[in-house]
Amino acid sequence: MGGYSYNRRDFIHTLLGGLAAGSAFLSCQRDSAGGLPTRPLGKTGERVSILCLGGWDVAAAESEEESIYLMHEALDNGLFFWDNCWEYHNGRAEEIMGRAMAQSSVRDKVFLMTKVCNRTYEGARQYLEDSLSRLQTDRIDLWQFHAIQWEKDAETILDYENGAIRAALEAKKEGKVRYIGFTGHKHPSYHLSMLEQDFEWDAVQLPTNILDPHYMSFQKEVIPVCNRRDIGVLGMKSLAAQKGRIPAETGVEPSLCRRYALSLPISSLVIGIQNRVELQSDLALARNFKPLTETEISEVLDLSESYALDGAIEVYKSTNWGRCGWLQTNAPLG
Repeated sequence: MGGYSYNRRDFIHTLLGGLAAGSAFLSCQRDSAGGLPTRPLGKTGERVSILCLGGWDVAAAESEEESIYLMHEALDNGLFFWDNCWEYHNGRAEEIMGRAMAQSSVRDKVFLMTKVCNRTYEGARQYLEDSLSRLQTDRIDLWQFHAIQWEKDAETILDYENGAIRAALEAKKEGKVRYIGFTGHKHPSYHLSMLEQDFEWDAVQLPTNILDPHYMSFQKEVIPVCNRRDIGVLGMKSLAAQKGRIPAETGVEPSLCRRYALSLPISSLVIGIQNRVELQSDLALARNFKPLTETEISEVLDLSESYALDGAIEVYKSTNWGRCGWLQTNAPLG
């Protein structure tokens, strides 16, 4: 590894904290009733399945019936952490998930996360009511401010009079929201700005893949801050983007990409599943999960470095790809 070996070891030891060798973080991992491992969600006292069912992808299955089948099959196998967002498929993703939870009385078995794009008090409050109606529920377990990506996001959201945080706190008091977090994949500095605010976040969602350590790295800059403050970290983009660009362009197997992400000190990994083959593959991986060793991690990082440096595969970090739909139709906030 030449002159880079010291930095690599430093990254692995600092970020993972010996995780691959069996640190305290993984020692907290326990199997769910369905046989899937669970981990603590930060300091909330909750446990979540180490895989989180991505709401955008599951709603993109070949039919609504297939989407609902996938959700029920996932739940039966212990994958009870479900993701969604107000804007996914123009609200259809939440509607389908609502119908899935309405059937077989599964709502109480699901730890439900959805996300809000609007940054204002009035807008966020309305978006929450939309989500509750579509999801056919009276509560959201984790409500996250979606796609933090502008310099003024933190200032706008954390305005306790006119910002979305007021809506979140009111909803929590009313029992409509249990925990509050935020997501994003544009630049670590936006996440750090949110973390610098006077607010105790319950969860933070960010990219966790084999390219990230080399380019605008959330793993180097944000995860350690969250771990020190016992904020639940939710990983995403383990294959980089839709259609799995990392496996396609680097040759690294999807299973190895998933294992790398799950070897990080995160609570859960949001994954995209659109069919039964993908579901069974990811369930098997999670059920038999063993963290990568430090040597294996170093080898993966060596392999991925040349693909990562220009950010071409992680296009969501530095382009308009994946910007929150609400912000596309409103004046930029930064």
